[in-house]
Amino acid sequence: MPVDPEAGIGQLRQQLSRMLAQARDNERLMRRLQLFELKLIQAAGVRELADALFSDYRRAFALDAVTLVLVDPEYELRRMLLDAGIEPESLAGLSFLVDEQTLRRGFGAGAAPVLGPFEPSRHAAFFPGAGPAPASVALLPLARSQRLNGSLNLASSERGRFVAGMATDFMERLAAIVAICLENVANQERLRHLGMTDPLTGVYNRRYFDQRLHEEANRALRSGQPLCCMMLDVDHFKRINDVFGHAAGDAVLREMTLHIKAQLRTSDVMARYGGEEFAVLLTQTEIGAALAIAERIRQTVADARFVIAGGTSLAVTLSLGVTMLDRTREPDTAAAALVAEADAAMYRAKNGGRNRVNASPEQPGAG
Repeated sequence: MPVDPEAGIGQLRQQLSRMLAQARDNERLMRRLQLFELKLIQAAGVRELADALFSDYRRAFALDAVTLVLVDPEYELRRMLLDAGIEPESLAGLSFLVDEQTLRRGFGAGAAPVLGPFEPSRHAAFFPGAGPAPASVALLPLARSQRLNGSLNLASSERGRFVAGMATDFMERLAAIVAICLENVANQERLRHLGMTDPLTGVYNRRYFDQRLHEEANRALRSGQPLCCMMLDVDHFKRINDVFGHAAGDAVLREMTLHIKAQLRTSDVMARYGGEEFAVLLTQTEIGAALAIAERIRQTVADARFVIAGGTSLAVTLSLGVTMLDRTREPDTAAAALVAEADAAMYRAKNGGRNRVNASPEQPGAG
């Protein structure tokens, strides 16, 4: 049967048209990917990185969910978020693990991307609170320096969206970029943290405390949640320096810091306010609970023995003042008044004999 040249040419034209359309689609896809990668690389902090992943990427590529699971055994990453004024729970899609075991169960023996149908027993932990169970998922390991640090997880309601072996090179490239960006953001936060930390004790310095004071006071005024401030001063600290030397005084301050921190939550803000004086912000804490915490700190320090060079054992005590934010004040004066009143209460404790806790007289429940 003779071949119709015109029909053959028409088929070739259709094939060429489909190929050109596919090439244009691929070009648009690559352009979107490049723009997205650039946005990730330019992220100046955790918030920008999270927005790029959980919002921009999900919308751009029509995904039902994007989540990020990070290994954080020492609570370092979550503390960085709190330092930056970000509640970890406010970043929907972000969750933390204390070790790699959950990741290892999801990835199996290897640490390569896993693509395929959603398996609740293996994959549910990668999508906490993400809504209806997806049909297919892509789990992308985030590894740096031979360590599995987390997983970037993509979910779709389409069963065929993610299948084994699909676009593995692209997936590995995305995971590598996200891992590098996370490391960069963490390093930026570590550098910022160095500028906010007291080098002797390792707690925050006054500059950082003043910044957080205004943030927490404004948050408390907006939300109606209580906020308390505690000021602590080492009793007779000058005598320690004069008799035993400044090295002994430094040792006492370092150990004092450990005793105080042991009674606080990770969400509380402790700073060396100056010399032998410390300040603590107790978030979402009523005055009664704050006074109980202050008393535990006072008792713990009074019961401890501070050993300095040469084996000498010292008994050291604290005077503490506590007050709660006055929500009837204007925002620009409430924060300053909170610290001033706690400081005044602390000096009343000193004048009253030291080694005691005092509160502003007008505080409800402070009697």
